[in-house]
Amino acid sequence: MKIQELLSALEVFAPLPLQESWDNAGLQVGVTEAEVSGALLCLDVTESIVDEALAKGCNLIVSHHPLLFRGLKTISDLTDVQRTVRKAIQHDVAVVSMHTNMDNAEGGVNYKMAAKLGLRDVRFLAPRTVGDVTCGSGVVGELEHPLSARDFIDHVKRTFGVVCAQTNELLERPVSRVALCGGAGDFLLDEAVNAAADAFITGEMHYHQYFGYEQRVQICVIGHYQSEQYTTEIFRDIINDRCPGVRTEIAETVTNPIHYY
Repeated sequence: MKIQELLSALEVFAPLPLQESWDNAGLQVGVTEAEVSGALLCLDVTESIVDEALAKGCNLIVSHHPLLFRGLKTISDLTDVQRTVRKAIQHDVAVVSMHTNMDNAEGGVNYKMAAKLGLRDVRFLAPRTVGDVTCGSGVVGELEHPLSARDFIDHVKRTFGVVCAQTNELLERPVSRVALCGGAGDFLLDEAVNAAADAFITGEMHYHQYFGYEQRVQICVIGHYQSEQYTTEIFRDIINDRCPGVRTEIAETVTNPIHYY
């Protein structure tokens, strides 16, 4: 199968028009007429990820975060991005990224997070329509059984394998309805409150946004990388379903630049 055919399959699931205006999803590097020898699935594209692709015989990298957000005026060895682009080109490794189009797609990043948490009746938190496609930012759903705030936070930590979560004060009522947005989703905090969510999970939140929500909603911030880590499973399932015979490898390289001590 050619890279273009695999790219088309991903874009049927998460069409590029669903991406935000500032984003740069889609083909990043490479020739789409090449046959796919294997696809390495990851969140971020770094030199180490290209090395892993080469070691595993993969000539295609499918990432969540784009390698190229802005145009490059120089391709040398001055920055991490330039070095990564050079290495990919030198070794004929194509790079494809599915970013906010995958965030905004039904069944995308936020739906995967909700599924991992066991939420039911999941729907878009801030729905909209692009063309004839229903999409949206964030999702909201219901826990099968209400949990105390402490138990809810422990459930989130176990689900996403985090050692700690940043929260506001513990909610004094049970948590039943949960809103969430992977990555930097703090712009949806008020949408979560308006949806009568008891809790809001995201990857990043600005300090001052924690103020004023005491006993209104349980904020739970788990880290950008951690919140989106299961996106690779979405890529794997799409490719396995729509591109039979293409070998997929979930990256073993951890690209999260944030460490906890």
